[in-house]
Amino acid sequence: MNLPEFHTQHVFFASGSPDDSLLFQQIITELPYLVHTSMAKDEDTLKALDELSSIPDLIILDLALSGKNGLDCLLDIKANQKFESLPVVIYGTTSYPAAMNQLYQEGAHLYLHKSENSAFKKLIQYVLSINWKEKIAPPPREEFVLKV
Repeated sequence: MNLPEFHTQHVFFASGSPDDSLLFQQIITELPYLVHTSMAKDEDTLKALDELSSIPDLIILDLALSGKNGLDCLLDIKANQKFESLPVVIYGTTSYPAAMNQLYQEGAHLYLHKSENSAFKKLIQYVLSINWKEKIAPPPREEFVLKV
């Protein structure tokens, strides 16, 4: 994987798993460039997003959030004028085609299929290497799901 030129981004990360949150924080500290993060847990996701002092460049959501799951949060984000144009990356363990199609149709930019932590780490590193400050169109459907 080629490393990007230096860029600073603000990433909002919402997870229902303390282990995923810890892994994400570890990944951030190992990057050769700066990523500002805001984090939320489960039911606090939309409230935390709305209370940010600056709008993030990227939102990463756990599909398995309790309360409002990742799909429900995606729908709320895309219905909110303040956030509707933001890229949203969703991760989870499901690989059910109907779920992937729905996430794609509702405006998610990518879906990261999470297996073991080392593979998930590579996927997150790849996503964070993208300069999301640039207006990036979602990929074609056949490139929407990323796996390692």
